[in-house]
Amino acid sequence: MAFQTGFEHIVREGELLAKYTWLRLGGAAQYFAEPTTLDELVGLVRRCREEDQPVRLLGGGSNLLVRAEGVPGLVISLTAAEFAGVSVRNGVLTAGGAAKLSHLIASAVREGLGGLEPLVGIPGSVGGALHGNASCQGTDIGQYTRAATVLTYAGEVVARQRDELVFAYRESSLDELVILDARFELEPSDSKELTKRMQQQWIVNKAAQPLQNENTAMIFRDPGGVSAASLIEEAGLKAARFGGACISDRNANYIVTEPEATSDDVLELIEYLRQRVSERLGVDLQTAVDIW
Repeated sequence: MAFQTGFEHIVREGELLAKYTWLRLGGAAQYFAEPTTLDELVGLVRRCREEDQPVRLLGGGSNLLVRAEGVPGLVISLTAAEFAGVSVRNGVLTAGGAAKLSHLIASAVREGLGGLEPLVGIPGSVGGALHGNASCQGTDIGQYTRAATVLTYAGEVVARQRDELVFAYRESSLDELVILDARFELEPSDSKELTKRMQQQWIVNKAAQPLQNENTAMIFRDPGGVSAASLIEEAGLKAARFGGACISDRNANYIVTEPEATSDDVLELIEYLRQRVSERLGVDLQTAVDIW
């Protein structure tokens, strides 16, 4: 039996992944699927387990670098509406893992629920934000998360309650294959005041990011007490370049790729920056971008 038997309507072979990433780089997935229902998603994951196929989840692509040789096994993209809903009931905000973080924040503000607005401008999905405990200005998404439903690599749907969840700086215990949905308890507040606060924070956050028309990704996590961007500048590396990959003029912790760039260019630049910062400043930078 072929791997995609029974899933021919949602599985494609040799799908190029570059167009799904902000860096616009990388090779093809051996198999690529866009399930439309939870049953299809569970079935695909269980098929991978049965046939010992690697399986990965593709999120918004804002923090992903795909190698030129591509990815073996199955890559899943959750583009269907079933996985991206946002709703409010009795003051509790529920969001699908594939919903955009920006949609979650805007919905909360509109409903007069405060707390998440400092995160405005952070790209990606709710699931990605939870997995990496997205944070800004002393606020992180984990502090407002009360429960989550996940899909494990074994294809089991499991509910995780607050006492089972652990959130730390840029990481969380939500490391299963898929975060299907999550519930958030926020602070009742005036919607107009929240909107004003969100707009002001959006301006601040966007000013520290590359332009929207650039192919880019944030590369390193900020070490405690100092930003990775300031370390790169202090080490005299802001002019670093490999091939078509260079440092952003607006923020030294972002790599920008030009049309001729390759995945290897980015990998070489990342390693060069890491080594030089370690040699010159004694700080070991950890990557924030996922490398497939």
